[in-house]
Formats: sequence, C-alpha cells, structure tokens
Amino acid sequence: MKLSDLKTALSYLNKVEFLLPNGDVVPPHFHVTEVGSVTRKYIDCGGTKREESAVTMQLFVATDVDHRLSPQKFLSIIEMAEKNLDLENTEVEVEYQGTSIEVYHLQFVNGQLKLKPTFTDCLAKDHCGIPVLESAASSCTPGSGCC
Repeated sequence: MKLSDLKTALSYLNKVEFLLPNGDVVPPHFHVTEVGSVTRKYIDCGGTKREESAVTMQLFVATDVDHRLSPQKFLSIIEMAEKNLDLENTEVEVEYQGTSIEVYHLQFVNGQLKLKPTFTDCLAKDHCGIPVLESAASSCTPGSGCC
C-alpha cells in the first residue's frame, strides 16, 4: 500500500485497527511513535546496484490503555511528516514489536489495516547458484517424485 492509499483508507474509517498476520488485533491503545522516510542503497550478491525507498511508521503499545488514535489524528501525523520530510508516495512499511522489531507491508481489508509479513529473498539467484523453481502446477507430473 502506498502512502496515498493509506491516507484514502483513513478518510473512510471511524477507528484505526491494525490486524496482525495471525489474526490478532494490535491493542487499540497503540501509538504511532514515528513516521519517516528510508532509502536503501545496496548491491545484491550478483553485483547489481539497487535502491529502494519507503515511508516507515512505527507502532508502539504502551501501558496507557485509555489512549486511542483517531483516523483524523493519524492523518494529521502523516500530513505533518509529509510537510516536514518531503515524503514521496512510496510503499508504507510498518514496524511493530514482536520477538524483535518486525517489518510489515499494509493492505486495507474490510475496514482494517492488515499487516502483511515481509520476507527475505535472494535477488540474484542466477548468480549465486540458487535454483529458480518452477511452479509445481506446471512442472510436476504424477509419479515424477516432485510432488
């Protein structure tokens, strides 16, 4: 979800609710402790130079159980960050405390902001010997031993 999509979603909501991948809801007294912009410049293991940018935000659950962040307040925090940080309309990444700081993408589903897991991957499989697997549906035949 891009930043503009998040802003549009917030304009339709009466309350902000984040849904974790396991189906649990982030406690309603969460705080958005920061909104920022991150640019990563790196070289993958195949030698290709890459650059990625994202808008980041961090959710924090404190002990003040009466706290509630309204969609309007959340939107005002985003707008303040846009103004002061010149945020671009890039993908939003959400940091949330799990066993460590976990990073998620967002999806708007049935009035909730669903936290979608992110995964590591090799970006240059052809350079470092990792086989690129075809889908099981196209390459697996009965009796071949691959299913």
